[in-house]
Amino acid sequence: MSLEKNIVFVDGVRTPFLRAGTGYADLATYELGHLAIKGLLSRTGINPTEIDGVVMGNVVANVKTHNVARESALLAGVPESAPCHTVSQACISANRAIADAIGEILSGQAEVIIAGGVDCASDTPIGYKKQMRKKLIQAQKIKTPMQGLRFLLSLRPSDFFPELPSIAEFSTNRTMGEDGEIIASRFGVSREETDAFAARSHQLAAKATEEGSFEDIIEVSLPPNFKSIKEDNGIRGDTTAEGIANLKPAFDRKYGTFTAANSSFLTDGAAATLIMTEDKALELNLRPKSRVIDFAFTGQSLDDELLLGPAYAIPKVLQKTGLTLDDIDVFELHEAFAGQVLAVLKALESDAFATEKLGLKQMLGKIPMEKINTQGGSLSIGHPFGATGARLVTMASNKMLKQKSNYALIAACAAGAHGHAMILERYH
Repeated sequence: MSLEKNIVFVDGVRTPFLRAGTGYADLATYELGHLAIKGLLSRTGINPTEIDGVVMGNVVANVKTHNVARESALLAGVPESAPCHTVSQACISANRAIADAIGEILSGQAEVIIAGGVDCASDTPIGYKKQMRKKLIQAQKIKTPMQGLRFLLSLRPSDFFPELPSIAEFSTNRTMGEDGEIIASRFGVSREETDAFAARSHQLAAKATEEGSFEDIIEVSLPPNFKSIKEDNGIRGDTTAEGIANLKPAFDRKYGTFTAANSSFLTDGAAATLIMTEDKALELNLRPKSRVIDFAFTGQSLDDELLLGPAYAIPKVLQKTGLTLDDIDVFELHEAFAGQVLAVLKALESDAFATEKLGLKQMLGKIPMEKINTQGGSLSIGHPFGATGARLVTMASNKMLKQKSNYALIAACAAGAHGHAMILERYH
């Protein structure tokens, strides 16, 4: 046991993950976030007065609700006395939220925390460019008609062009897909392998949906028609490697292997988990699903390792816990791109990477594909940037219970060349 206290995961829920611009298109981000928190309170039956705090991950921030955790929690019925804060670390924002919750519990600041995340790409704020923003700020000082006239005369047609959001790395100005292509090429990931992994994700997720295996999903219904939303809508069970083989590359048009079909898509969704000490869970008559053994965050080179984070974080957390890959029964890996996941797996099997980058004597080892994302992943289920980490923890815990296995490992990459990995143990 690495952590000083027994920190347990009691349960977790998520809204159905929907493609941006579909079922949640009219929702504000905090409204979507509150659905997950409210669903978690209902699922666990915990009295909201027991909640000591709420931490939510969020990437696509809305100016009006910059602390979306607070607005989501209040709307869900969490008392005002529970402090809330929002964290942002790109695609591992929910992972960071859960880690923050654990830190607060370990430091004695809290016993019971809701941690998760939300992102609503449909609610992406679109603003003006810097020059127009400067003019608008100055316009607040207008006091006379003449000053107003001067302001109007200063405006140019180009001032009204919006500043469109871009999923690109600020430091390099490359998109995530372009960086993914770099590591896929470095580790020799083929187009055939990439398409096969993407098809596998969709097929497994479709099978899980059909069998009702996504226990973490809560049903939601939205006004005005209150039509029930019960399932993720990005899963395409009829996807085959052959069927997507002819799609053109989306990022490196000439030599690339990343296409729209083997890349994760813009997604709206929210997820929440209930984290507390084991003693508190027993006091509240709650049966935890898993115990948090330990976790690790890493940072890598932005030049050529932007999405290679799990290849660094997985060895780090295994070293901290004294466990090996063979000890792990369930692996939940975030699928930013099919080629990115395969590059990480190949890195872990590389002696050169192990010795040159990890300081190990030999490769970490091979993760059996039959243990990885057996109900699909972000490629098919979807990837709300701020929420995926909470989904990974919940799905891994549910699988351990169902399979009666002992250990699960979750891992994810993130912009800024970050990585995260966490090991969970089935609660006995």
